[in-house]
Amino acid sequence: MEHSFLHSKKILLVDDQPELLTLVREILTDDGFCHLASAGTVEQALSVCRTQRPDLAILDVMLPDGDGFSLLKQLRQFSEMPVLFLTARDEADDKLAGLGLGADDYIVKPFLPQELLLRVHAVLRRCYKDAGEQIQLAACTVDFSRAEVYRQDQTLALTAKEHALLETLARNEGRIVTFDALCEALWGENPFGYENSLNAHVRRVREKIEADPSHPVSLITVKGLGYKLIVR
Repeated sequence: MEHSFLHSKKILLVDDQPELLTLVREILTDDGFCHLASAGTVEQALSVCRTQRPDLAILDVMLPDGDGFSLLKQLRQFSEMPVLFLTARDEADDKLAGLGLGADDYIVKPFLPQELLLRVHAVLRRCYKDAGEQIQLAACTVDFSRAEVYRQDQTLALTAKEHALLETLARNEGRIVTFDALCEALWGENPFGYENSLNAHVRRVREKIEADPSHPVSLITVKGLGYKLIVR
């Protein structure tokens, strides 16, 4: 269950060496990852991150129009996705610089395929959790297998869209999920124009999961960015 959940994540590969991109893509594809994107420059990587919103980025340090460190700094202005550096540079200063900027791991070339997979799995497992069957919120319990909310002596049914909304937030527990990412989870690959509908679904979900929907403590709005779910 967790294995297929991890394999559903989108991974961005950033390197200016086509042969290395091909190698890493093959390693990940053979393991079961099927949502892969690639970029060869800082500019391309930023564009992919803004349009496709990957769940993990694997960055080379040396790039034609900059370096992975500056790319990570720019990414952190609009994304908290985990980042793994994959590079031929193994100097301690480089490693500390990458980790100091908020990278989640650091792999030195050449590397063993199994090492790459273990580190990718570890980062994804640490940053994203499978919602499982039930979660406990401040005022209720949500059962995803039954699509029901249990609050005091009430049982409230979730619609398909409400279920998808809560499950997406629960998988990213405590982390901001952007408006666009939630719209994509609810309405597919072309989520544009659905933000008003998303807000309406959030209101209805709060009426089911919050003790006081006007002052939510579980489904939190992060102004200008999106929402996050606080799970007990």
